Amino acid sequence: MHLRLWLVFALLLAPAPAFAQADYAREKRWAEEITPAIVVGDPVYLALKSGQKFLAIWTPNAKAAAGVIVVHGLGLHPDWGLINPLRSQLAEQGYATLSVQMPVLMAEMRAEAYPPLYPETAERLAASVNFLQGKGLKKVAIVSHSLGARMTNHFLNHAGGARVDAWVAIGLSGEFTDPATFKAPVLDLYGEKDLPAVLGHAEQRAASLRALRGSAQIQVPGADHFFTGMEGDLVRQVRLFLDRRLK
Repeated sequence: MHLRLWLVFALLLAPAPAFAQADYAREKRWAEEITPAIVVGDPVYLALKSGQKFLAIWTPNAKAAAGVIVVHGLGLHPDWGLINPLRSQLAEQGYATLSVQMPVLMAEMRAEAYPPLYPETAERLAASVNFLQGKGLKKVAIVSHSLGARMTNHFLNHAGGARVDAWVAIGLSGEFTDPATFKAPVLDLYGEKDLPAVLGHAEQRAASLRALRGSAQIQVPGADHFFTGMEGDLVRQVRLFLDRRLK
């Protein structure tokens, strides 16, 4: 009994596990791997208050009046998979885009381990909004996928003075958190063959958006969580929503 109590107290008093902190070395490896291969856009580095810098891919459009922050999912990078066509094709279609590296953990860590990093994700998104506004862009939207959408949800719950004019949440698992804090229209976009955690809460997400003017929910027929082979359909749905809300 005494041994069992000792173990309980040891667990309670133990320091936070190492995986609760962002793996900056892994971010550096991602950056070293992807930046030499960037064809559309340019790598830039934005700074946190701590002095830590993070990678973003800036793709300007001289005629753009609005900027789009693109946010990847679990443990990935700002040019991965469906993120590349979103950031590059939206730039071709009238928007300036900034695809942002979110904090990552060790490769084996699941989404449930990421909430301790949400404050830093919010700081990165706020810095990204400031970057686009500093470029003279009058409106800013966020387009985010999977865990990146969950991170964006947290940011919008605590955005303070950071202005966001539209949000596209792609493949958001579960329900929206604190949707009453949203100040801009939201598109809840997901695939017909999406993950169970996405599909199982679609009705609740739709109900949350009914009171938010200009918001919508779209299920894309045949699409999976990553819009495999349907990236063109994904970009088209995102652009149509942004055109209606930002132009």
